[in-house]
Amino acid sequence: MASKFNKMADTSTPLHPAVVWAQRKDKIYLTINLEDSKETTINISENEFHFKGKGGPEKKAYEVKLEFFNEVIPSDSKYQVLPRNVPCVIKKKEEGVFWPRLVKEKQKVHWIKTDFARWKDEDDSDFDEEEPMDLNEMMQNMGGMGGMGGMEGMDGKDEGSLSEDSDDDDLPDLE
Repeated sequence: MASKFNKMADTSTPLHPAVVWAQRKDKIYLTINLEDSKETTINISENEFHFKGKGGPEKKAYEVKLEFFNEVIPSDSKYQVLPRNVPCVIKKKEEGVFWPRLVKEKQKVHWIKTDFARWKDEDDSDFDEEEPMDLNEMMQNMGGMGGMGGMEGMDGKDEGSLSEDSDDDDLPDLE
């Protein structure tokens, strides 16, 4: 039995690495989660994505072939082979249109998952995620709250404002 198991394990069929994806109005984020990818080839055409490489702890062969839901612009698309994964940014041909799924076929592909860390829905606000948020500027835009002015009494340094209630002195007694 052991020899039969070893023969089954030696198949030359490439494995599917885990793939995660997210989208914006103008691009697709596609990440191939394969550690130490070597002999990597990536081909992006208007309709298809093809990844081939060896990786993981056992340096097995991996392959991904996808037919995109809509067309993309290969010349404006980029990728980078990193030690833990292969992130790709793929430019959509038709900007502003959100795809209902990554692939053309309407069947579940078990090795493709949603990248919730990068996911944005069509109706989400359009802030530029590349720009860091400036908290001081945001506070100033909230109408005079920049630097939290007017809150001096919170630490007890401004003696008349919050440390003692001066308007409680002349209240009439309750009957």
